[in-house]
Amino acid sequence: MRLRALCDGWLGRLCIATLLAISGPAMAYQLDDWQSVLAEARGQHVYFNAWGGDPAINGYIDWVAERMAAEHGVTLTHVKLGDTAEAVSRVLAEKAAGNTDDGAIDLIWINGENFAAMKENALLYGPWAERLPRFALTRPEANPEVREDFTLPTEGLEAPWGKAQLTFYYDSARVDEPPRSIPALLDWARTHPGRFTYPLVPDFLGSSFLKQALLGLVDDREPLYHPVDDADFAAISAPLWQYLDALHPYLWREGEHFPTSGAALRQLMGDGELSLAFTFTPSEPAVAVANYQLPPTTRSYVLDGGTLGNVHFVAIPFNASHKAGALVLANFLLSPEAQARKRDPDGWGDASVLAMEALSEHQRAAFEDAGDNPASLPAGALGNTLAEPHPSWMERLERAWQARYGAQ
Repeated sequence: MRLRALCDGWLGRLCIATLLAISGPAMAYQLDDWQSVLAEARGQHVYFNAWGGDPAINGYIDWVAERMAAEHGVTLTHVKLGDTAEAVSRVLAEKAAGNTDDGAIDLIWINGENFAAMKENALLYGPWAERLPRFALTRPEANPEVREDFTLPTEGLEAPWGKAQLTFYYDSARVDEPPRSIPALLDWARTHPGRFTYPLVPDFLGSSFLKQALLGLVDDREPLYHPVDDADFAAISAPLWQYLDALHPYLWREGEHFPTSGAALRQLMGDGELSLAFTFTPSEPAVAVANYQLPPTTRSYVLDGGTLGNVHFVAIPFNASHKAGALVLANFLLSPEAQARKRDPDGWGDASVLAMEALSEHQRAAFEDAGDNPASLPAGALGNTLAEPHPSWMERLERAWQARYGAQ
């Protein structure tokens, strides 16, 4: 009562300021009132931290920025990352410094490994994802992968953005029959030395190759879907190192040097230095052919036993300065307009997370293929998807790879 009486007096302004400083800034929006989120977001400047290593992806985010400004009055800056871990480290450092509400990052394009790290260290805002108006368009009950990231339940802490699956591609002018399994790849490399390689670990695509190879070599995959046990790691991963020891002498530059990214791998294919490569974006070969980055004789396929696939997500740090703007951005990324634009082979070519049956006939029309591209995967080729191992395996495999091959 005494404090309330004081606030009613001539010290009212000072008292209110003091109470705000103690309690922290109040949110001016409610997640269940989307209009309040839109109102709070207008005029905000959202810093979207996302990988910046591909011009097609950067161009798509530039388009998103234009639409966000026009439709919602939100300014979007793409903070281009070389590795998502950079953003995770920054949020962790801000938390350690006591920065709980003025973070430099508002939204992060994140993968399972970094999601696990942020979740474990309480670096994420939420739950919020399933309260986005457009989340229902993913039909999560029929598509449970939009609620799981590298075996971990998302629990509303991140929103799906796109789908990816490991896809191999080759130059049919040089290769009559490409290898259809991981063991067959070694045989193929022996007879075509220098014509295949994979990106330098820990590049995401390079690390994904390690997981794909391990899945294709072990007799029992079940341990890979649980946290890695150091006591069993050596025995379970032994087939992978034996395989790579045999493979490396037949890689491009005899495995002594590796391209730094998937884009660099694609360029080696375009320059004719390689005959076989792979990507985590199934439409990438067709898009690259259309853009004259790969020869028209390029063809795509997946391994007979299936290939690694996942959904990729966006997350909001716990201390994001512009949470409302980040929420509006995440919801826009789930719009049929944005998802169709992202899927367009003339742009990024990333697969949609929307369930077509949840869309209107007019909305579905925007996702129809305009024509046939010989470099595209055959219809139904992506039906056999191998789930991502537990995220702890990726970090452990990367460390072991670097210890074994990183000094070369």
